[in-house]
Amino acid sequence: MDYRVFSFHPQDYPECPGCYLMKDASGRIIYVGKANSLRSRINSYFREPSQLPAKTRAMMGKVAAIDILCTHSEKEALLLEDSLIKKHRPRYNIVLRDDKSYILFKLDAQSTYPRLSLTRKVTRNGALYFGPFTSAQAARQTLKAVNRIFSLRKCKDTSFRNRTRPCLQHHMGRCMAPCVLDVDPKEYAAMVHNLKLFLSGRSKELISLLRHEMHDASQKLEFEKAASLRDQLQAIQRTVEQQTVVLPEEEDCDVLALAETEQELVVGISFIRQGKLLDHKTFFWRQEQDPDFLVQSKEEQGDPGPWKEQQAEFPVQGGEDILRTVLLQFYTPQRFIPAQIIVPFQINDPNLENVLAERRGGDVHLVPAWRQRDKKMIDLARTNALQARNEDDTSRVLPVLAQKLGASGPLERIEGVDVSHLGGQGVVVGQVVLEGGRFKPEAYRLYTFPELEGSRDDYAALAAWVEKRLRSGPPWPDLVLIDGGKGQLGAVHKAFKQEHGVQNSDHAQAGFYLAALAKGGRRQGELEERIFVPERKNPLPLRPGSRELLFLQHIRDAAHRFVLSRQKRSRSKKVLHSDLENLPGVGPRTARLLWDRFGSLQAMLQAEPEQFTAIPGIGPRKAKSLYAALHGLASDHDRDQ
Repeated sequence: MDYRVFSFHPQDYPECPGCYLMKDASGRIIYVGKANSLRSRINSYFREPSQLPAKTRAMMGKVAAIDILCTHSEKEALLLEDSLIKKHRPRYNIVLRDDKSYILFKLDAQSTYPRLSLTRKVTRNGALYFGPFTSAQAARQTLKAVNRIFSLRKCKDTSFRNRTRPCLQHHMGRCMAPCVLDVDPKEYAAMVHNLKLFLSGRSKELISLLRHEMHDASQKLEFEKAASLRDQLQAIQRTVEQQTVVLPEEEDCDVLALAETEQELVVGISFIRQGKLLDHKTFFWRQEQDPDFLVQSKEEQGDPGPWKEQQAEFPVQGGEDILRTVLLQFYTPQRFIPAQIIVPFQINDPNLENVLAERRGGDVHLVPAWRQRDKKMIDLARTNALQARNEDDTSRVLPVLAQKLGASGPLERIEGVDVSHLGGQGVVVGQVVLEGGRFKPEAYRLYTFPELEGSRDDYAALAAWVEKRLRSGPPWPDLVLIDGGKGQLGAVHKAFKQEHGVQNSDHAQAGFYLAALAKGGRRQGELEERIFVPERKNPLPLRPGSRELLFLQHIRDAAHRFVLSRQKRSRSKKVLHSDLENLPGVGPRTARLLWDRFGSLQAMLQAEPEQFTAIPGIGPRKAKSLYAALHGLASDHDRDQ
């Protein structure tokens, strides 16, 4: 590839800061860049072609003209570059297809009786903001949960001023009704203080405060208030348990990671609030699809396979420019900008921090991931980004897979099944579920078969699973993937026909299409996987390493992990359930109630004695003895490990 389209003369360009706009033969802007010295920067594109990355060579082959815009400073050039990219959306620039502001919680702290609301706009009027949330649905669900815990007013200012009687929220115990009732401002302010602690992630401090208040209320014989505080405390603890702690220090920061796939650049941004992962956003940028570029990149990179991350110290060519562009496009003045943003490497541009600080109205520090802690955060953000990209890629795999399996419709719901037992004991079949290409853990099921105890017959277990699955009713799967070979497939197919009375070709009416994934022999040193479908002698010709085969392997492995983990948990629960019954004052009924309420020994150990009193038959004295006995039981189990 040569550059005969455009003739470059260095003397035509000044040595001043500014932006350059590369155009193709039609006059369309295909790339915008900024430089401290326009002449030096543009000259760098006209080196020996072999010294340029494949993507840059593909772009330069189309450049017919280069326009420049001079600025007084590099900071002005930085802002101008950001503006030009957003305006022209050049083909070879990083352009985030996401110009909306994310949802934040807004608390009007200056009001005597403030309310919590959702907003996309940050204004400097003394209000407090918490977030952000990338999903509006997630933000609304969180707001509902918060409103159930804290009895703040929900109505807007207009309704608040004109209301004449309490609303339904007050009658449900979810609002103090300061609109019409004489609510003590100090009491309301205390509730607001607790809300701020909760939304700021200071859960330990809030839980300690509520426990102290609950104890005081009990001492004063204010049992109704104590019960209300207990319910509030339990609701907060349940919410906190669902949050993922990623930093031992309770810090606020964003983490930005980059990763390159075969055809796309993946950008992941994790939002960390008080050390907990609040949310994550992923962007995808598809690289130039010219055949010349694809051939060159595969020759140079060795065709690493679908969506495989490059194993280089930093996999993205021109990474600092990309990172700068992402930061400027994402952190607009209308968005919430944290004081600290962890980035994968040093950015040698002090103007970038200055621009972000001006947009935030306070200092912003871009922290390179040099510390081990920060490197782990970058790795986590990169993993989440690649996982999101893989899920997005699934939407492209499913139609191809449906065609190769001979399915007449889309594979909207897929169920993967696997049999497990220990020498014929504890025979179970695990079932994982995908909908729209995404795993749906809440739909996972574990089927038990006590009647098969002592049997080592996987075929009988699968046939029994078919009977139970058909009895459980819809939603029906479009595909059932069995972990096994032709024997396991035949057992399911036969049972299905006997139970439902239809052939596999009629799967559309019944909701089932069947396939089995089996490990075969070794081929060229690698274990070969084979796909079988009913009424076909030979396995389907899926290319080893293809996206379709990798997708099926992912489902099979998930089913295998699920059934093994649930079987292990079941065995552990049986042992612990028996041990619980041996504790003083705990019989079969109390043991069952403990399991129903807490779900695991770990949850019981984290509970305070007061939480046990919610179980019928357990008073304060018995709760304390149970608390001590449980910790003794845990110590015994630790010694046995």
